[in-house]
Order: sequence, then C-alpha cells, then structure tokens
Amino acid sequence: MSEIITGAEAIVRGLICEGVDRVFGYPGGAIIPVYDTLYDYADKITHVLTRHEQGAIHAAQGYARASLRTGVVIVTSGPGAANVITGLSDANVDCTPLVVIIGQVNSWLLGSDSFQETDVVGITQPISKWTIQIRNSADIPAALAKAFYIANTGRPGPVVLDIAKDAQTGTLEWDRYRRCNFIRSYIPYPEVHDTDLQVVASLINSADRPLVLAGHGVMISGAEKELSALVEKADLPVASTLLGLSTMPSDHPMYKGMLGMHGNIGPNVNTNRADLIVAVGMRFDDRVTGELDKYAPNAKIVHIDIDAAEFDKNVKSYVKIHGDAREVLHRLYPFVREAKHTDWQKSFDTCAKIETEKIIQPELCNDDPDGMCKMGEVARKVSLAAGIDPILVTDVGLNQMLSARYFRYTAPRSIITSGGLGTMGFGLPAGIGAKMGAPHRTVCVFTGDGGIQMTVQELGTIMQYGVAVKIIVLNNNYLGNVRQWQALFYNNRFSQTPMVNPDFVELADAYGIKAENVEKRSQLDGAITRMMEYDGPYMLNVTVDECDMVFPMTPNGCAVDYVMLSKDEIFDVNTLND
Repeated sequence: MSEIITGAEAIVRGLICEGVDRVFGYPGGAIIPVYDTLYDYADKITHVLTRHEQGAIHAAQGYARASLRTGVVIVTSGPGAANVITGLSDANVDCTPLVVIIGQVNSWLLGSDSFQETDVVGITQPISKWTIQIRNSADIPAALAKAFYIANTGRPGPVVLDIAKDAQTGTLEWDRYRRCNFIRSYIPYPEVHDTDLQVVASLINSADRPLVLAGHGVMISGAEKELSALVEKADLPVASTLLGLSTMPSDHPMYKGMLGMHGNIGPNVNTNRADLIVAVGMRFDDRVTGELDKYAPNAKIVHIDIDAAEFDKNVKSYVKIHGDAREVLHRLYPFVREAKHTDWQKSFDTCAKIETEKIIQPELCNDDPDGMCKMGEVARKVSLAAGIDPILVTDVGLNQMLSARYFRYTAPRSIITSGGLGTMGFGLPAGIGAKMGAPHRTVCVFTGDGGIQMTVQELGTIMQYGVAVKIIVLNNNYLGNVRQWQALFYNNRFSQTPMVNPDFVELADAYGIKAENVEKRSQLDGAITRMMEYDGPYMLNVTVDECDMVFPMTPNGCAVDYVMLSKDEIFDVNTLND
C-alpha cells in the first residue's frame, strides 16, 4: 500500500536511496520544507553548513572529486541560487558530478517578480548538464533519479533541480524509489568498434615521434592503469594537462610533465615535433595549444573522448574515437606492438636537463636562511612531508601553477584544482570537501593571499566541523599572477594588484585554527613539521617574494614551442634538431 508523504520528504528519501550521506548547503525561505525534513534524518544524512552558497558548491566539488561520488548542494531561491552560479560553471567546465537542489517560490507566484524569485532555469541551463523546474510533488522522485543518472554518467557534470515551494509541501504517493539507469534519448557510453581501434594502433605502430596527451578524462574514467600499460608496451612518452596531473606518478619513466602555458619544456616543444599525438580525455583548450595555426604542424592527431562535441572544436583530428577512455585504452592495448623510441625519449631528457638547470634548481635549491621562500620550494617540501598519497587542492594564480608543478604525485586523483574556469576562492572550500570525501588522505590547500580572501569565511566551516585541512597561504601581498603579466607585458604598471592584507594568523586564531607565520627560509622546515604532526586544521602564512614568477611560460598568442625560460631568455628549439 502506498504511503502519502510530502515532496520534501521524497527529496530526502530519494537522496538516501541514491546512497547520499553528506550534503552541503545553506537554508532559506524557499527551501525550508526540505531542511525541516532533514532534521528528522540527521542520523542518515550529514548536512554541512557552509558560510556562503559559493562555499557550499565548491566544497561539494572537492568532495565529489576526492570521493568518486556525486556531490549534493541544497540552497534557497533568489540570492541563494545566484550564489552557486560560479560553482556551477566551474563544475560544468571541469566535468564534476553534482546535483544542485534549489528552492523556488510557490508555483503560482512564478513570473510575478515575487520576493526572492530568480529565473533559475534560464540562468543555469547554459552552464549545467541538465536543468529542470519541478512544480508538482509527484514529479520529484523521477526527476531526482534522472538527475543522479545524468550527473555521473558519460561526461559528468552538474544538474539543477529548481523545486517550487508548494511542490515541497504538497503530497504524493510513495511506493518505492526507482533509480534511473536508462534514458532513451541519452547514450552516455557510445559503442567503440575494433576497426577504429586498429586504425589507431596502426598509427601508433608506425610512428617515430609519438606523444600521448592525458587529460582529465583519464582520471574521470579511472583509466590510469590502462594508460600505463599501453604506454609502457609501446614506449610512448606521456604529458598531462593541468587537470590530468596524477594520472601517472611523477617519477614514472614514461611521464614527461605538464602541458600548457606553464607546463614543462619537453612536452610543449615536442608537441610541435611529434608525428603522432594521441589525446585522451582532453579539450585542446587555448592554454594547452597556444596559437592554433601553429599547433602540432607535423602530427596526425588521434582524439579519444566521451563527448563528441569536443571533436574538431579547436584542433582538427585525423582519427576520432568516441568512447570512454578506460574502455578504449583497454581494447586498444592488444593491437599495439612493443616498440622503442630511444632518440625521441632522449629529446625529452635534454629538455628536462635544461629546465632543471635554468628553472627548477634556482626555485628549489636556495641556501640563504634569512631569505624569503620560493613558492615552488614550499610546495615541494610540503609534498614530501605530507605522507602517503596526499591530495593537493589549489586556489588559482601563481599558487596554483607553482604548487601543481612542484608537488609530487604518487597516486591517482591527487590534485583538485579549478582548471577550466580558473575560479579564485575555489581552494579553501574545495579543500574542506576533499577532506570530507577522503578523510584518510592528507589534504594540502595551497592558496594566495588574494584567493583565500574570496571565500575566507569558510574558516568558520572548518571551525564548526573540525576539518583537518592543511592550509598554506603563499603571501606576496599581490595578486601575483596578474602582477607577473603586468611585469612582463605591461611595463611594470601594477594597476590594482598590490594588496593590503589582514594578519592571517590572527584571523585563523579567531576561528580556533592553529597557525603560524613563516617569514624566512630557516623557519620553513620546522613549521611544516609542526603542521603535519598536528591532528587538526593548521595554517601556514608563508611570506614569499613579490617578484617571484612562474616559468617556463608560453604567452598567449604564441606557438606552443615558444617557451620563455625567464623574462629575458627563450628556449632554443634548435638544441633538439637532429
């Protein structure tokens, strides 16, 4: 016999049936019925009260990417809905599975500009995988089930349920919750044909200078082992996008570094020397390709992706494989022959040697005890002290690029960063979610003095829930990444980049978080040790040189093999010529 329940209870029961045990959010008038119901299910669902809706959705992103589960966000209408827009856009670009439940005004008030009414559907459709407005209680269970299925299948992404208040308070017959596993018009996992894989294998087997580009899709599909097996068999060098970092261990012999504007020399320069590029789960965005007209002129490009919309969007492909990365790499393996590309591999070693001498050693090997720390130096030391399989969570800017470059990755899913949107303020709340999603792993949040102040109120969330994140503020009293561009390309005209900052240690102390200042190099090692040994949240406010920059750099509008080693030196590609 069916049970009569409210729409709000159907939402909460549906979440439980989907295996949800933690949600992030902030209550308000249009979502009160759901929050009232959550009160009765506190033993089954933990609600994390952030200090801002943007903090809630970034925390859910961190949680989803660390835990391999769908993040859930619950907020109210109007300003509550508007405050998750940045996170929605970020999750959409970076393929993060979220279900965002938004309260809406009563259905009879829609379109009347009533108090806290916002056109959620109109705003969120362009930046979400699916959006629906629910005005009838009976429609809630099916819509919720469909939302979870869409969010975490195929190319993952955020979905939005805009639920009118009267749909929450109205009633429906509850029989049982039916999880969704099929939508007729939606094919999340396309069929891959052996004939297409044999074409790709033939290209790999005949290539002299092959290069594999590993994107976020490798990590999303869980294809790390399949990637390693393939490239080891065929002796294929691998480079990763920023979001693809940690798909291979940093010390793997086939791994050659990061692509892009601040990537490693070898992958960028050899992109334009390769005769075959196999791109797996990546978008060919402008930060990776540089000037498109000069990108990979000698290479046949194989593009493997779950989303056909990415094919030929930026870079024309010679062969397209529409499919899940894990399945494609697994089935490709038997068709690929064992090979050796000795001279080609040595060219990466030559680039790495030059980069080490000119960039890495000056960044890491400093012996002035009274000097200010370098950002990369801090990242490397924190990484080595963080124990087994730490997770790097970054904000955006120099802190992001330098920590990503100098952190050492030993396990998959070891970096959580805002790659496609570049959202300042992402780091702190995403770190909170990551630690809740992977409580057994050490979570190190690297942020700048600018980015942390965009969501600094989430220190209150850390205080309330005792989230044991390790926060490293790389403090140069500037918006450092913009400052670098101003120094290099705008004649040192530092327009609105200097910052007057609060005392971050006192601020952390106000939230009950242990913290200390690191003002010179001699203080760094001891501070890192104390931070890692402390069983709880900890902040290091590290003073770094305002003139510190991140190199290598391929400026906007330049070919990918135009690599700046410093403000005054360009890498000479002729050193690699046969």
